[in-house]
Amino acid sequence: MMDGAAAEPLAAIFRRLIANTGPISLMHYMGESNARYYTSRDPLGSAGDFITAPEISQMFGELIGLWLADMWINAGRETPVHYVELGPGRGTLAKDALRTARRYGLEPSIHFVEASTALKDIQLETVPGAQWHHDLSTIPAYGPVLIVANEFLDALPVRQLVKTPQGWRERMVVPEGDRFVCIAGQQPMDAAVPEARRGAADGTIIETCPGAAATVYEVAGRLMEQGGAALFIDYGHDQLRDGSTLQAVRQHLKADPFVSPGEADLTAHVDFAALAPIAQSRGCKWLGTVPQGRWLRELGIETRAQALAQVAPEHAAAIHSARDRLIGEGQMGLLFKVMGLAHPNWPGGAGFHG
Repeated sequence: MMDGAAAEPLAAIFRRLIANTGPISLMHYMGESNARYYTSRDPLGSAGDFITAPEISQMFGELIGLWLADMWINAGRETPVHYVELGPGRGTLAKDALRTARRYGLEPSIHFVEASTALKDIQLETVPGAQWHHDLSTIPAYGPVLIVANEFLDALPVRQLVKTPQGWRERMVVPEGDRFVCIAGQQPMDAAVPEARRGAADGTIIETCPGAAATVYEVAGRLMEQGGAALFIDYGHDQLRDGSTLQAVRQHLKADPFVSPGEADLTAHVDFAALAPIAQSRGCKWLGTVPQGRWLRELGIETRAQALAQVAPEHAAAIHSARDRLIGEGQMGLLFKVMGLAHPNWPGGAGFHG
């Protein structure tokens, strides 16, 4: 794989492809853009393009570790047990979660599902002993799995369908000047739209994420076969919605997703309303989908923040600021959701009962 600086700009590749074969789907555009983006850089932190919750405060990972340990203990402490993280970033969440879990006797093997070669060296330094996987297929098939996916589903490519006077069409991408734009494709796509939504007004956009659906389906299958629990944490909605949520972030600012593909992080809101039934279709227990702020409060983030501030009073203001960023309704508290899944014989899980 050539690094991002040496490789031909993705925009030039797209222009050539479209000139030769016609418009490409938005899903193709987003998938190729993020593949280039994530394999060519470390996108995290102040020097990167965005900061995730584990980088904001250790409290985030610690409470996830506490939740996993609580689930494992109440399920009977079965071993061997595996910690599996999808898209582990720099390994910060895993480091904090596993440090906390060990206090309660949970010592799982560690497995990272990661495609970014740019992040693997950082992860190895942060979490020695972790094993890497390209996908879930090579994760051990025995023993309970404790699966965490924080801001993983939002980067998977979305498919968009738009209602036109001629019926439903897939949104396609073509060049226009120095950027790209979306147009309606030629192929009828009415059969891909749920019957209850086919009569929507012209201009209505429906967004789906086949990759997110496949991931949740596979995770639910693993939980059913092996036992265990899973947390999916991401920004998104838990009720049916229309419209495009595609967005880009570059150097901590919103950017145009149709300029310089492969140079910005492209994401879309996660449709949790569509994912819960997929897990349930496999017999998996859906614990609930709740706002991140509420979930962290129920797990005790405010008490934890006070304890940290007492130990390090010189950092008290930063600790409380980080807490507010994670749980504040105007920050991450409402927009981000936490969805819990578990084997039917596993407990309900803290944070989902309020």
